[in-house]
Amino acid sequence: MAETQLQLVEITELETNNKENSVDQPSGIGRRRKAPSRDYKWWIRTVLYSVFLISGQSMATILGRLYFEKGGTSKWLAALAQIGGFPVLVPLYCFLLWKIPVPNTEIGSDSPPFVTAFVKVYVPLGLLVACSGFLFSVGLQYLPVSVVTLITASQLAFNALFSYFLNSQKFTAAIVNSLVLLTISSVLLVVNNHTEKPAGVSNAEYAAGFICTVGGAAVYGLLLASQQLALRKVLKRQTLKVVFDVIIYQSLVASIAIVVGLFASGDSKGLKKEMEAYALGEVSYVMTLLWTAIGWQVFAIGTVGLILDVSSLYSISVSTVGLPIVPVLAVFVFNDKMDGIKGMSMVLAIWGFLSYIYQHYLDHRKSKIENRIASEIAVEDSLPAEVHPADNRA
Repeated sequence: MAETQLQLVEITELETNNKENSVDQPSGIGRRRKAPSRDYKWWIRTVLYSVFLISGQSMATILGRLYFEKGGTSKWLAALAQIGGFPVLVPLYCFLLWKIPVPNTEIGSDSPPFVTAFVKVYVPLGLLVACSGFLFSVGLQYLPVSVVTLITASQLAFNALFSYFLNSQKFTAAIVNSLVLLTISSVLLVVNNHTEKPAGVSNAEYAAGFICTVGGAAVYGLLLASQQLALRKVLKRQTLKVVFDVIIYQSLVASIAIVVGLFASGDSKGLKKEMEAYALGEVSYVMTLLWTAIGWQVFAIGTVGLILDVSSLYSISVSTVGLPIVPVLAVFVFNDKMDGIKGMSMVLAIWGFLSYIYQHYLDHRKSKIENRIASEIAVEDSLPAEVHPADNRA
């Protein structure tokens, strides 16, 4: 789902840190840039972005299920609601580019022309986004929202698997632990929830929903790994502008693909009757879809804000904290059952998330140490010859 933008923006941190370390360091002087102070404005922004992330994620997931619960039947329309709100990000994109100008080093870079990037990167990634969104819509139609939320945790496991083949991801103890825990979490749901089906859902539809949700998590894992590969091998830039270009253009392609599917499947012909028959009324029908789209974009704004002001690790942590909120809300909104097995599945899913995040923390810390050592070596090499002790020997 919209969590998708997290991993893509995450890999810009290294370049940002390198730029900060290189600022205000005159030749021959190893002076480091002083870290910005964290005043009350920083704390207000951090809290606000965290609220955006958690509330957007929770609201959009609940509303996505509410659409089907009250009479919605179009999987294509539900998928479009997940992705089609991307124009909301365009003003933020323009504002950030105005606040953070494109550096001169990007001029004349070896990045491909727009047409090449569109064909090789934006179109394939957009189709993956559309496929993942459609599969998750099937899951939301046939499964309790709490089950869908817990199954989506497995997208981290799929991301690690595909990253192993595409990006030479190493399987450390923390990642293997995460894979095992997330797998067990999903297996528990298969064993326990065969009798817990939404009203009017057959056993075959329930099985299809489960398979499609797992498939959606797998496609999403492939999407994350492919984004990283595209930025490194094709676009060859990892700046904020390039990241937002990928987010916006892949969402545009995905939206077009889903609209084509909406009309090709014939669902578009029944939307008027569906809206008239919606249990909460026509206005609520439109508002449910509209706020679902807005919810995912609010989540995206919170994610990007936390990454820019704090770190990607913190952003992932906040998203993890928000994971149990959806199943808990589903108990009150949809009367989903919260039994012991589902609770155990939730604990294992969170444990798996934290294990995966811990590995990111280790990698991030190692990268910072290597960058600091490289920076110190570069500063020493730039010192004038007369200041080297070896040249002052009698």
